[in-house]
Amino acid sequence: MQAPEDHRENRVLAALEPEDFAYLEPHLELVHLKRRQVLYETGDTMHHAYFPHDIVISLVAVMQDGSSAEMSLYGLEGVAGLVAAGVTRQSFGRYIAQLAGSASRIDIDTMRKVMGERPNIQRLVRQFAEATMARVLQSVACNALHTVEARSCRFILTIHYRINRETLALTHEFLAERLGVQRTTVSAVISKLQAKGLIRQAKGGITVTDPVGLEAGACECYGRVRDMLDAALPSLYPLISTRPSWLSCLHQV
Repeated sequence: MQAPEDHRENRVLAALEPEDFAYLEPHLELVHLKRRQVLYETGDTMHHAYFPHDIVISLVAVMQDGSSAEMSLYGLEGVAGLVAAGVTRQSFGRYIAQLAGSASRIDIDTMRKVMGERPNIQRLVRQFAEATMARVLQSVACNALHTVEARSCRFILTIHYRINRETLALTHEFLAERLGVQRTTVSAVISKLQAKGLIRQAKGGITVTDPVGLEAGACECYGRVRDMLDAALPSLYPLISTRPSWLSCLHQV
């Protein structure tokens, strides 16, 4: 595994041709984000895009009564803030780092300039935008049709894949917010998954003990989105071979 300080810990950046990465690299800045750090609130003007390394960044819709629901999730396979900034510089929701870790940051105006000068970078970003839209649309159907248990399996796998850690700093409250259900519902599901031997709960979070079994319990959306992403961004996935063998079948969702 590459050092965390390497910008190419992010798979979009790692997928660039050497000459394109060399062109972009001087404009990248390594930043360390705290858990639950808010990058933008709804309506804020966005100045930077973030390429996560070992963190996940959520785009969350916040309602007037304070309730919230996740609209999209970005990890080491993507970039947060760049696609939305192509439409408007105003943040459509709250961008929040769900876990502590590092990311590569770039000024959005600079990134736009680079994309205009390097067609390969522009093409990769467009492919990522298409894959992101497919993932969001699939999530709409998933939230309406699938059980909380299946969606929980999918979400835990999603986080596990993106940060490459055995123990995930996921609380029941956090999962309830992301899945749009009551905390008591999540607690019951997590206890059931632990009884099946798929995960183990601890004070520091949730440890995935059987990722293959967890995938079997996930809804069909996990595999469907995985296949769509494979088709749209095949260059991102050869890097999976550097991970434990059982991860070779788990692609990002």
